[in-house]
Amino acid sequence: MSRYHELLEQLRQAFPAPVSNPVHDGYVVFSLLKALDRVDALKTQAPILGTPRLPDYAAAGLSQLPACGSSLEEVIPELVRCLDGQLIFGHPRSQVNVVAHPSIASIIGVVLPSMYNPNLCSDETNLGFSEAEVRVAAMTAQLVGYDAANAGGLFTFGGTGTLLYGIKIGLEKAIPDVFERGLQQPAVVLCSQQSHYAAATAAGWLGLGQQSVVRVKTHPNNSLEIAALEVAFRDAHAAGQRIAAIVATMGTTDAFGVDDLAGIYGLRERLIDELKLDYRPHIHADAVIGWAWAVFNDYDFSANTLGFRGRTLRALAATQHAMQHLKLADSVGIDFHKTGFAPYISSLFLLRDRADFSQIVRDRATTPYLFHSGEYHPGLFSLETSRSATGVMAALANLLLLGREGFQTLIGHAVEMAELLREQIGARPELSVMNDQNYGPVTLFRAYPRGTDTFLVKQREQHDPTYREQLRQNNELNRLIYERVHAEAMAGRGVALGYTGEYRTADCGEPISALKSYVLSPFADEGRMGSVISHVLAAREQLLTSS
Repeated sequence: MSRYHELLEQLRQAFPAPVSNPVHDGYVVFSLLKALDRVDALKTQAPILGTPRLPDYAAAGLSQLPACGSSLEEVIPELVRCLDGQLIFGHPRSQVNVVAHPSIASIIGVVLPSMYNPNLCSDETNLGFSEAEVRVAAMTAQLVGYDAANAGGLFTFGGTGTLLYGIKIGLEKAIPDVFERGLQQPAVVLCSQQSHYAAATAAGWLGLGQQSVVRVKTHPNNSLEIAALEVAFRDAHAAGQRIAAIVATMGTTDAFGVDDLAGIYGLRERLIDELKLDYRPHIHADAVIGWAWAVFNDYDFSANTLGFRGRTLRALAATQHAMQHLKLADSVGIDFHKTGFAPYISSLFLLRDRADFSQIVRDRATTPYLFHSGEYHPGLFSLETSRSATGVMAALANLLLLGREGFQTLIGHAVEMAELLREQIGARPELSVMNDQNYGPVTLFRAYPRGTDTFLVKQREQHDPTYREQLRQNNELNRLIYERVHAEAMAGRGVALGYTGEYRTADCGEPISALKSYVLSPFADEGRMGSVISHVLAAREQLLTSS
């Protein structure tokens, strides 16, 4: 036997059998279990796996492809080694950011298409996975209040991808044939000061330029000021600029601020008539975090059948009151890998009217090697040619596993934990909640030096120009607290918190930073939330004593 045939026979064992082979199928399962056993050995009570270590990027940069391959048994430990020091986002002491703890069903949803490698470009070769995408889009459309018979959606490469699609379709509506002829006149994107930077990223990649993004002033509750939006809208129109999109942020990343979508919609409708516009500016709801609160649209808050505490119930109702208007948006961005408890990446771009995809359809003549059979061909209008089914299947798994009541329970629990933390912060004279007018699973808060009046300090930091130097000192104190708490957490002790360098901008131009607790873990409990306070106060005391 030649060396080639010998190696080929060995390499065939490294792939799942394409036909039923109980012995080899057992080997596949055994190999997966072996990897999981090694990962399990890394678990302790700490919020990280294994032993914390700093990556050696210099050594990694010298890596070379080996001349000869390794056995699967040799590869598995090398792969598992990459998890050493990994933060466990589902751990109750991991409260860094809006990162979900994937359910078992969603993990299976990722594994199955990974084994058979479907491409959602077309249903020519993966009928069931394409059907799953349509199922998820229909279920989610119904959830947010769209007519599922007219709506349509596709999964894309993340929340930024959903914004890119929304702005692109809006741009085509505002300036027809941009897809074919390029940008012929200036256009702008209107959004709030608290909106995600992804809007600027999308504008840059679309050729609009990041400077075309007009960030509108927000209220103290981090929602967009409708009056300021009207000024920006009128200014753009007067300057001869088309409005590519109005982005309504339905749950900001830092504070969970929620824009008044009904107000934005009403303003758009009024100005279309008043200014006699020959197009309808596209409204995109960036609801990649907040979409999940739509599960409460039919919840009877008076009956409160799930038995949430009073503060939690009020917080959920306040957010649902805003989210019920998602149906007014022309498109919605949805991340199942955030508040949908699915693995990365699972992002759905959803259109109220799927006919809007016609704005970005490519010429079928340019794809002679595709779309010769089947009936579902999103590759004709998607940015991507290659689209994995893992996000679709993870989302479908959780929609089926959890149902409306399951999502209500998990989202309600996250908000309940945040409310418990806020109660405890409110009882401490050294601490203050910054986003007390927002009602999601994230709490932004600051610690202050001894003698600070935490009832007045927020107003002084925001509005008093003579307080600039003290604001800087307070920012530095909170940065140092974060670094100390983070170091403790990465050493396997304490709580892993997040940090934002600019929660808001003070009137004097200085940033206002904040510590961040973002709770999504189903395993969080009241005791673990209390440890957040104790670790922050301990770090504060150490810093103030040593200074």
